[in-house]
Amino acid sequence: MLLLLVVAVAISLSSASSIPAETPHNPLEHDSLHAPHFDGAEHNPQYDHEAFLGPDESKKFDNLSPEESKRRLGVIFDRIDEDKDGLVTLSELKNWISFTQRRYIEEDTGRLWRQHNPDNNATISWEAYRDAVYGFLNDLSAEELAQEENGISYKGLLKRDRRRWAVADQNLDDSLTREEFTAFLHPEDHPTMRDVVLQETVEDLDKDKDGKINEDEYIGDMYRPSEANEEEPEWVASEREAFSKYRDTDGDGYLTETEVRQWITPQDFDHSESEAKHLIFEADVDHDEKLTKAEVLDKYDAFVGSQATEFGEALARHDEF
Repeated sequence: MLLLLVVAVAISLSSASSIPAETPHNPLEHDSLHAPHFDGAEHNPQYDHEAFLGPDESKKFDNLSPEESKRRLGVIFDRIDEDKDGLVTLSELKNWISFTQRRYIEEDTGRLWRQHNPDNNATISWEAYRDAVYGFLNDLSAEELAQEENGISYKGLLKRDRRRWAVADQNLDDSLTREEFTAFLHPEDHPTMRDVVLQETVEDLDKDKDGKINEDEYIGDMYRPSEANEEEPEWVASEREAFSKYRDTDGDGYLTETEVRQWITPQDFDHSESEAKHLIFEADVDHDEKLTKAEVLDKYDAFVGSQATEFGEALARHDEF
């Protein structure tokens, strides 16, 4: 079952979205290991690191000393400062975060495109993809295919990928172009994939499979007691209030698909701008809504990794540094 969990993480939806701390929980707001940005009152800095650097680059900073992290962050600051006035504005930081997200998606898609399409054909067929990713399922019994762990089964993963593939396949030839393959891998960033993202979110949260999300299912995505009769933390009570006040707009005790859609894909919500505002809030000591290099470096651990163990040897330095 360990393999099942690895497969689940590898091919599940990864979020690029972001919300401010005061906004109630968003199911798509996770880092690459599926840890939430905010778990009640607990803040996950890795989410910010990945939004600021991209998941791949953020891992490299985790192995740097604080001194080297600050040096490299200073170089990045100069790149973000588009007008070279020594200050990073909300617009400049938003542009940088958008750039890192696009760069990660392009690099991730390119890596998997080459892996599944070594001959660089114009398209990848479903059969080729299925054989490469799920070919091992041919050797499993029906019981093994249906076996679940934390609500995840091989059979369910295959079904989900097949459906997502079909939605990404705009010309209905059962093969994906590079652009369609990008939509398949990163559906949260493609308008044509919004319905499948919604469907996957509802399926993940709807444990009793009645097509709706009740309050306990909503809370269960964020908090599970470690032992029976454990008293819920205060932040859970706040989330229960958020469910009734802000999420369940018709007051029937459930979230319908329409309410879930408004929750996870609100209109006119800019993920990059939200994350930029959050980072400025973290580092803007003089509250002028701009960041100096000193403010960024003083709060470097909000932007990049801060672990200082076994640094240096495992890192391949980029020319830009």
